[in-house]
Amino acid sequence: MTEQFEKQHFQYTGWSKGLFSELVSVKGPGRLLFLSGIGAEDAGDKPGVIHHPGDVYQQTRLAYEKAAALLAKHGASLADVVKISAYLLDAREAPHYHRARAEAFAGVPGLPAHTFLFINALAWPGMLVEVDLTAVVADA
Repeated sequence: MTEQFEKQHFQYTGWSKGLFSELVSVKGPGRLLFLSGIGAEDAGDKPGVIHHPGDVYQQTRLAYEKAAALLAKHGASLADVVKISAYLLDAREAPHYHRARAEAFAGVPGLPAHTFLFINALAWPGMLVEVDLTAVVADA
């Protein structure tokens, strides 16, 4: 008997519903994808070029667009993400981050587990938000 791939999302507290899963369980043959931190940095050859300076919402949108494109290169999508760690410089900007993340995951069944941290610096000056993601896809 071949083991089936199964992914389940669990939410136990009322306030987390619609925001994130408190636990994501993955069982069966699958492939893990670990994405390094992604922000609004340009994909070109010159390091440190940041798009949308001063705009957390647009930087977050770009980060999730870049993550989706990277996942697609490996046969996955944002629906396959099981864990997000997000880093933001200013807690007052959290609603802008959350709005962009909600848009990126609109229509995705079961939200990933999510850790949200406020820190004092990121990889490049002008970078306001960074996300790293873990995804899992069933073996083909």
